[in-house]
Amino acid sequence: MRMLCASTLIGEFFVIGFAGLVAMQTSDLSAGTVWAVSGTAMVVSVLLCGMLTRPGGVQLGWLLQIGLVLSGFIVPMMFILGVVFGGLWWASVHFGRKIDEAKARFVAAAAEAEAA
Repeated sequence: MRMLCASTLIGEFFVIGFAGLVAMQTSDLSAGTVWAVSGTAMVVSVLLCGMLTRPGGVQLGWLLQIGLVLSGFIVPMMFILGVVFGGLWWASVHFGRKIDEAKARFVAAAAEAEAA
């Protein structure tokens, strides 16, 4: 799960950065405000890559997804990209857990076969 979720978060890092550039040009917000929010979200997306296996890491990822969708009020295209990345996040968590379970079963079966 960690690899899939981290890949999604790194993709979001770049999308958030590009959205910050667009927001600087198209919104009435100051550059400092845009980069304070965008920069914080970018740092959070990278830090979450290391927190995925800790309690609450996936839930914080969901909060980032909600923030990404809500950023559509500043950059309208982010409504669409936020939903797309929310779907990617769901798929990463869902299928990542299935992959982790399959790996655990494989390791257990290999250990059992080795013991026999």
